[in-house]
Amino acid sequence: MYIFKAGVLGAGAMGAEIAQVITYSGLPVVLKDIDQELVDGGLERIRAIYQRRVDKGKMSPTTMAEKLDLVEGTTSYDPFSDMDIVIEAVPEDIELKKRVFQELEKVCPEGTIFASNTSALSISEMGAATKRPEKVIGMHFFNPAHVMKLVEVIPGLETDQDTIDSLVTFAESLRKIPVVVQECPGFLVNRLLVPYLNEATYCLQEGAATAREIDEAIVEFGMPMGPFTLMDMLGLDVCYDVGKYLYSEYGERGKPAALFERLYVAGRLGEKVGAGFYGYGTETDEPVKEMIAQIQEETGIRGTPFRVERCFLPLINEAAMCLQENISSPTDIDMAMMAGTGMKKGTTPMGPLAIADEMGLDEVLTQLEEFEAQFGERFRPARLLRLKVKANHLGVKTGRGFLEHAG
Repeated sequence: MYIFKAGVLGAGAMGAEIAQVITYSGLPVVLKDIDQELVDGGLERIRAIYQRRVDKGKMSPTTMAEKLDLVEGTTSYDPFSDMDIVIEAVPEDIELKKRVFQELEKVCPEGTIFASNTSALSISEMGAATKRPEKVIGMHFFNPAHVMKLVEVIPGLETDQDTIDSLVTFAESLRKIPVVVQECPGFLVNRLLVPYLNEATYCLQEGAATAREIDEAIVEFGMPMGPFTLMDMLGLDVCYDVGKYLYSEYGERGKPAALFERLYVAGRLGEKVGAGFYGYGTETDEPVKEMIAQIQEETGIRGTPFRVERCFLPLINEAAMCLQENISSPTDIDMAMMAGTGMKKGTTPMGPLAIADEMGLDEVLTQLEEFEAQFGERFRPARLLRLKVKANHLGVKTGRGFLEHAG
């Protein structure tokens, strides 16, 4: 199915940026929200993205005007009667998402694809709320959508192959890199990122190192930014909600560090409010240091060791679990992390499975077991990792690990 016209529900940051990406590819798009002020804000965001391109000499004013003519703002479902695809980018509330798809069913043609930009919620549950579950699919853009290349494509249990193929082709037409991911809580990139971000937060609250020291060590390893800079940028409310959800689904290994809830309750939600792990403007991080001291007093845990492997090994271990659950292929897992997070080792783009193969899977297993003995369940090695080591699939040094390597 070729897509000629698209709709986006939700004119917030993500919805507006998704609409801009669609217009940039040359397709018309309708951007809807519940009131005109929100719609106008979304349209202005699209205009600002194009204006920056004009200011940098990357686009002419004439081309900008042509692109802006492709987007229509609305508060009504009336323009959705001839849509090929509708992407919802409303707030992360499963009941709200189900409700908007039910409303769309009343006006959209039978063949319309209903795509959700959710970062973690169940696609199958959304599909079950409609009369066309075969047409419901996840299309998870990464923030900022007009910059990041990765799009996770997540079929629900009843999504048909034509819908999957059409969405992959559509994502490619938007100049994105689509990676098909089997449905699981957190999908792929967030499922891998959360253990890494969580462990960095444990390191901070236990006094293993300061936020600045951890960020600098992670950047030196190869990531484009440190975990605390990233979380402050994403928003601590988002990180808290996703972390809490994954804990409810994955159990003890996903138990969030106590500092998350302290920051959330205190309203330190990151850059957008001027205070998160770091202070911005007139704010400082002194309140965070006080929270850390209080947690250490309550738990008696302080001065634990820090090294970058402590943060990266939970991510690598979760990637191994995704592989053993057939969530995605080894190359797609690595591609998703490189395209979705800018993951590198040193200056070389490299995903978690390739990094593990370079380290040696026997060494990865040994370090995970050492951390498990010290910190518990969240470091329990994946069954596939143990199996690979038993089979002498140790990575680069034996020519085979999670990936195949030339001799």
